[in-house]
Amino acid sequence: MSERELQHIGVIGGGMMGRSIATKVSQAGLQVVVRDLDEARVAEVKARLESSLDRQIERWAMTQSERKATLSRIVFTPDLHAAASCDLVIETIHEDFEAKRSLLAELDNLLDPSIPVIVNTSTLSITELAQGLAHPGRIVGMHFLYPVTTTRVVEVVRGQVTDNEAFEQVRKFARVLGKVPIEEFESPGFVTTRVMLPLINEAVQVVMEGVATAAEVDLCMKLGYDFRLGPLEWADRIGLHKVHNWLEHLFQETGDPKFRPCPLLRKLVRAGHHGARWGQGFFRYDEERNRLDRPADDTPQLG
Repeated sequence: MSERELQHIGVIGGGMMGRSIATKVSQAGLQVVVRDLDEARVAEVKARLESSLDRQIERWAMTQSERKATLSRIVFTPDLHAAASCDLVIETIHEDFEAKRSLLAELDNLLDPSIPVIVNTSTLSITELAQGLAHPGRIVGMHFLYPVTTTRVVEVVRGQVTDNEAFEQVRKFARVLGKVPIEEFESPGFVTTRVMLPLINEAVQVVMEGVATAAEVDLCMKLGYDFRLGPLEWADRIGLHKVHNWLEHLFQETGDPKFRPCPLLRKLVRAGHHGARWGQGFFRYDEERNRLDRPADDTPQLG
């Protein structure tokens, strides 16, 4: 696999993570193709990305000219074949093994063998996802931390058959984005997810046992350890159903009881209290996902 000059990047999937990645890629000066399932979904993705940029302007984090420049480098389309002209492609669809494997098979048939394909995942096996493809060596794992536009680190994960050339191209891409790439070998949960999930699970356990309220647990961790967000608000903003599913997956993969979801987490998910996007998780949120019940001594530190 020969190294390609990175100019056009494909992002397949326009969810929260896909939009954040596309924004960061554009801000790095690269052209971006964002693909989603149909015209209606594409229009929604475009509107949500524009709304996100508008909120940055309101917070004085972006100017109107920067917004215009960012959008000028992004093309939205329902046509998967638009990715064929890209130098590197990132799949950012939901964390479902069969859905990702099906998409990778389509991309493997569509793309030139020299184009690396990044799997954006926090828990799934890169090796298993690449199994059966004609060009499995081009598959590289990448775990971005949200929001992609401000977090500095990204995990770059080797599967069992990942080519060195593909891996190095992906590390180069990470540096183009201004990220610090952490080289990792495939293991359930990689580093960040594997370390963070037991912390969240234990914080939930402390609340369930009545040791302290959710607000006090988060405030304790923020002030004591310089966390930007407490573990429970972080879980709310990621989505409690996602945290629950990740814990279940790691528990099944490892058999380690530290990954068994706390009963209180299960209860909240079953009640539909999935977090900030849904207005209710461990805390309450308005339509703009601003927390409504923050204590007076807990100063917001969101970027």
